[in-house]
Amino acid sequence: MPQRGEPLQKLGFLTIGRFDENDPRAGHLETLRMIELAEELGFDSVWLRNRHLQYGISSPVAVLAAASMRTSRIELGTAVIPLGLENPLRLAEDLATVDLLSDGRLNPGVSVGVPMRYDDFKTSLYPETHGMENFSKDRVIRLLDNLRGEPVSDFEGTVGIEQFSRRVQPHSPGLADRVWYGGGRSSAIWAGEQGINYLTSSVVTIEGTDSRDFATIQAENIDAYRAHHVDPARARVSQGLVVIPTDSATPEQIRKYEDYAAARFERTLTPQGPRGMLFAPDYVGPSDELAERLWDHAGFQRATEVAIALPFSFDEPDYLQIVGDLAGRLGPALGWSPAG
Repeated sequence: MPQRGEPLQKLGFLTIGRFDENDPRAGHLETLRMIELAEELGFDSVWLRNRHLQYGISSPVAVLAAASMRTSRIELGTAVIPLGLENPLRLAEDLATVDLLSDGRLNPGVSVGVPMRYDDFKTSLYPETHGMENFSKDRVIRLLDNLRGEPVSDFEGTVGIEQFSRRVQPHSPGLADRVWYGGGRSSAIWAGEQGINYLTSSVVTIEGTDSRDFATIQAENIDAYRAHHVDPARARVSQGLVVIPTDSATPEQIRKYEDYAAARFERTLTPQGPRGMLFAPDYVGPSDELAERLWDHAGFQRATEVAIALPFSFDEPDYLQIVGDLAGRLGPALGWSPAG
């Protein structure tokens, strides 16, 4: 856990992989270039967000399959796949395939719950069963069992010239240990009890706490996760915030970044919605100043690794500048050393 003066062990970033509806290939190729660049710059990990019926990556596993062929070292993660739109058996097949292609570098992050705007498309997703679907954590358990090789079929043997297995194929040993779960306090406790990894983000809820301070709540969630983990020595926590270093940015880019953060600042002042969602402010500025703010952040102090969230709506030159400064300026200011 990084304290002031102690080096940050792992640095990564996550992206939505946005694209133009009229030219989606270009946007996906841009994401692949960003992943290649991340490996060249020494990042430890890169994570893809998941967006359905939007102009962001809807199939992160497919994109990471392509990325696995363009990289050799960097960890490849999803943050997160909403399991409400997935069949855990089929997803396990895809995840295991990509993990084998990447030589054990896949880090699947998942979440559960009713999918966003479910009523708008539920009859297309589950025509006959949309009112009966189970969106609970049972879906995660099913996925973990499938990845661990628990039987899913009553039959194993040969029929004619075809061989059949009782468990999901291919099987990738160790993949289940690299599953991450994202969520608030109760999710953090549950993830610890399951012995899986815990993803935090730039959003928390006030459920289960008297605090209204984002950093305090994020720290409390991480503490709860560690306190309930079945094997704390192997517990992994990734902290996520929007952090935009401006060291090599042009004056125009700096104004753009500051305007972006200012437009989103009001939502950070009070909890939002029935669950009391609290958003973290975006961090914008020179790396030495950002490092001081992170050292003082209670959530950052408790995380073992960091995945910086890239803003949704910027252009490729902006992302190149931000990622370059993360690796070349902010990371070293936090004591981090590039991999490789």
